[in-house]
Amino acid sequence: MSEHIEFEEEEFTTTFSGATIRRLAGLLWPYKWWVLGFLSTVMLVSGLDSYFTYLSKLIVDDGIVAGNTELLLQIITQYGALILVQAVAVFAFIYLAGILGERIRYDLRKYLFAHLQELSLSYYNRTPVGWIISRVTSDTDRVAELVTWGLLDVTWSSFNILTALLFMWQINWQLTLIVMMIVPIIVVVATLFQRRIIIQYREVRKINSKITGAYNETITGVRVIKALEREDENLHEFGSLTGDMYRAGYRAAWYSALFLPTVQLIASLAIASIVTYTGVTADSGGVSVGGMYAFISYVLFMIWPVQEMARVFAEMQQAIASGERIFSLMDAVPEVVDKEDAVEPSSLSGDIIFDHVDFYYEEGKPVLEDFTMHVKQGETIALVGPTGGGKSTIVNLLCRFFEPKRGRIVINGHDYMDLTQHALQSHIGMVLQTPHLFSGTIRDNIRYGRLDATDREVEEAAALAGAHGFIMQLDKAYDEQVGEGGVLLSTGQKQLISLARAVLARPEIFIMDEATASVDTLTESMIQQGMDTLMRKCTSFVIAHRLSTIRNANRILVIEDGRITEMGTHAELLKQGGHYYRLYTQQFRQEMAESVDTISTTVGVEARPQGRDGRKNGKVEGELTLAE
Repeated sequence: MSEHIEFEEEEFTTTFSGATIRRLAGLLWPYKWWVLGFLSTVMLVSGLDSYFTYLSKLIVDDGIVAGNTELLLQIITQYGALILVQAVAVFAFIYLAGILGERIRYDLRKYLFAHLQELSLSYYNRTPVGWIISRVTSDTDRVAELVTWGLLDVTWSSFNILTALLFMWQINWQLTLIVMMIVPIIVVVATLFQRRIIIQYREVRKINSKITGAYNETITGVRVIKALEREDENLHEFGSLTGDMYRAGYRAAWYSALFLPTVQLIASLAIASIVTYTGVTADSGGVSVGGMYAFISYVLFMIWPVQEMARVFAEMQQAIASGERIFSLMDAVPEVVDKEDAVEPSSLSGDIIFDHVDFYYEEGKPVLEDFTMHVKQGETIALVGPTGGGKSTIVNLLCRFFEPKRGRIVINGHDYMDLTQHALQSHIGMVLQTPHLFSGTIRDNIRYGRLDATDREVEEAAALAGAHGFIMQLDKAYDEQVGEGGVLLSTGQKQLISLARAVLARPEIFIMDEATASVDTLTESMIQQGMDTLMRKCTSFVIAHRLSTIRNANRILVIEDGRITEMGTHAELLKQGGHYYRLYTQQFRQEMAESVDTISTTVGVEARPQGRDGRKNGKVEGELTLAE
């Protein structure tokens, strides 16, 4: 049984989190000198932009109007030299910002990936894959853009405005005061738009996570979708999601688009007032021709930085929402953590004891209650029973993917809570019902759990697992690519490779969780041989619905409702005539019937039932025929 908890996207209710801003700024701290460098070059470029406009005033008033050719030549020469300086500065800040953005992106993704390795299995059980992928990809991109290019644009725009005001003050302080009056108005407008914009972009990011998850499920489950002809239904469901995304994006774009012209309108009204005032005072000698030209140029020049800051502010809402989601992932705490004084013994070979263990995934819904089990070293324990009875939970607890809510688990005399997770899990080998292979070659996959293994050891492990034969029949043998998730191989082949991977890891505790449930009889026989080879050296736990695979287990435990209801060898449990007996005889008859059908089809003989229930002298006719 696996944990199933409905995932709910977290909600952020603050309009502008100071804590988030501080954490975003903290991403830059390791690169503070780079940040200082690119901000300095940005301010240099911005200051020169304003100074060039001031030089235009000097060219008109002191050069052209005054007829001073020598001064005019000096100003033009100075202008040309500063253009070269500005070109170098532009190259520097673009280069530094680009490199810094990649560094931030790299740091975030590296940290998130490392953190994901530390999170407990329960986190993945309740968190959609699409949500995680969205955090590590698109959200990190937005954050990296904010703390580099966003910071650059804000610095450039604000310093442009500041230097322009300084030069304007030198030209005419009264007009400068008029210009400065528009700043508080823009701040008020920004505050009014802020809440609506960020709420809509948070909604966009939330729906984007769901869409990413839908993509993931559709691609990974494409075989089931086609087999069940679910294409139209899936398209309708996905259309609903994309419709929600469109509407949320539309609202966000509407507010963002309205923000920019609103700011522009306020600035334009101020410009109209300034131009009118400048024209009046120019007639009275208040402002020179060059000063009037420069002042109007400064006012027009300021519109672009104001618009740029408004654009960055609108985009900042998306990036802050992305930052909140990234930090929520960073702040996720593993439920299973090592103690500070946890030990790491070289071997865990010994008895395994479940001592009055209680466990639940959800409060009030117990999976195991007062579960007690003592397994001796080297024993093979088979776990059978109805679905949801607690079989998989037992092995998940043993692997410490989860921890008991009450009671304890003792391995080789150690309470396993006193061991490191690495010490425990590095000595456990596991083969699952649905084997998972990683993109790469067969050799890479077998070596996955023991990277220092030689090619010869890899091939020996494959031979012990019964995989060597089919591998050598492939075009590239052990260098054959398996495809994403092993898609280029059959289920049985993937299972054999998974078994070889477990053999190579040399585990002291071995777990088989329904490993033969999805393979044919011949492959099952090959897997069984590999299992027998491995289990001779390990303490083993086998979960199986096919009871024919566990007849040789030292003990078979029937697990129902989180308790052991029957226990014994195969022969002992058959004698008891309980749940195991009924389950085994039912499967036996089914297998016999399938065998009769196969033989009948092969030799052209139809098996005819005798009487109403197909029985003759108390036996199924097919059973009697095969026995004879």
